[in-house]
Amino acid sequence: MQTRSRKDPRIGQLLSNRYQLIELIGRGAMGQVYKAEDVLLGGVIVAIKFLAQTLLTRKMRDRFRSEARTCALLSTKSMHIVRVMDYGVDEQEVPYYVMEYLQGSSFSDIISSQNLPLPRFLGLARQICAGIQCAHQGITIDGSTYPIIHRDIKPSNLLVTQDPGFGELVKILDFGISKLLQADVSQTSSYMGTLAYSSPEQMEGRELDSRSDIYSLGVMLFEMLTGKMPLQADTHSFGSWYKTHHFQPPRTFESINPSLKVPKMLENLVMSCLAKDVNDRPQTIADILKALEPLEQRYNATRQISHRIGEALLRRPVVAPVRSPDALSPDEACQLTTWPKDKPVAQIVFPHILETKRETLATIWVMLSQQEIENIQIGKLYNRLYKNFLCTMSPHPMILWITALYNQIHHKDSDPRWLRCYLDLKTEQGEKISRLLIDKEKYYILFFALEDPQHCAYVLPLQTTPAQRSQLLQWMITSRTWTSVGKAALSKDILRDEFERLRPAIAEELQVAQ
Repeated sequence: MQTRSRKDPRIGQLLSNRYQLIELIGRGAMGQVYKAEDVLLGGVIVAIKFLAQTLLTRKMRDRFRSEARTCALLSTKSMHIVRVMDYGVDEQEVPYYVMEYLQGSSFSDIISSQNLPLPRFLGLARQICAGIQCAHQGITIDGSTYPIIHRDIKPSNLLVTQDPGFGELVKILDFGISKLLQADVSQTSSYMGTLAYSSPEQMEGRELDSRSDIYSLGVMLFEMLTGKMPLQADTHSFGSWYKTHHFQPPRTFESINPSLKVPKMLENLVMSCLAKDVNDRPQTIADILKALEPLEQRYNATRQISHRIGEALLRRPVVAPVRSPDALSPDEACQLTTWPKDKPVAQIVFPHILETKRETLATIWVMLSQQEIENIQIGKLYNRLYKNFLCTMSPHPMILWITALYNQIHHKDSDPRWLRCYLDLKTEQGEKISRLLIDKEKYYILFFALEDPQHCAYVLPLQTTPAQRSQLLQWMITSRTWTSVGKAALSKDILRDEFERLRPAIAEELQVAQ
């Protein structure tokens, strides 16, 4: 593998005086993916996808550009879709786009190595559905919304990463043959997809809608639960798979493994996704999510015992040895802080640079009721976290730092707890906090109770992603030479309006993610 990499003429190439190609990490139907270093942003690692040399036609260039645009727009709406940051053309006129570099486990490896336990299956399935649903809801182009069908849902197009705040996080990687559903543009009549996961109507080259993705999802859900495919073709040819998808009944769960225990309602849901007739399948991803909900409620009920055990452990007195301030960890140092005297005892949120004996930390301080903090602390297994940054340079360089916390038990019938604060990039504090978020790769939320503001009640550490750190650095660099043309308050208004626009989608993501 290393010998091939040395012969690859792209290795070592510098794209746009910015991206240094390091190694080939993937190859697909539409091109190759390389690991690269963003030298402009101090060595941030990214992934770069090139269109295959054999596909350098005008039509495929347009399709490739559309894929980049689709991913870029969708990734702003869903954490379950890979983020695209840049697009360009190399010296040989080969188009490429730049996306976040993800380290994690291939979904194919996860489901081939073991049968997924039901709790893990439900969590992963819900995230996959959330990402697909976001695509089906569409992207906005020139003021019009266009739904998107993926057309290639399969395990190899998914990656599972480990997020410090979210846990297992599913990312949909490839929209290479996705299609915008436009009323005035007819679908291509040629077949594109993966034979084993294609719907009957996709094999025919017919016009597709979201129910085609639901069929492909059904194939994958069956595979996740059983480790086997629901359909088997005689040969791996188009003709053989055409007959299989049209006429072969899917295998039952019992025929795969008589001892496999899958709730009947879940089996019925998966089999309905595999219906040959589109009208017999769930009509939307929302229907699937709704069908999964009772299963999740049943599973959550069985976890109440562990919840009560955790609550009891938190109430036990802990005797800790006396330690030198220099030996305290960042978490312990945060817990020793007290509420500032110049801040009101009220439910407010503000950013703060915390100087400890060992290091300097970026923190968010928030005051809530004692009960809500206990709910967050005791029910941490049920916490779902969202973190992101929005920025505007005009009229004044300003960042909106967003953290959202949703507890599936305590926030079930309410909005997430939103923690928002602004970083003015033209101030020393704003730039210093931004630099800490980049260099330390994490920040801390310090919770104080209204009833006892003199003691920090709980500390929650959160990790920033490589893509977020890259974006923060780019904003910092730009802001240093940017001339402010208006008041900072105007930029805050712009960012607040943008947040309100995104807020429903973020809330929905947190509520459906498991």
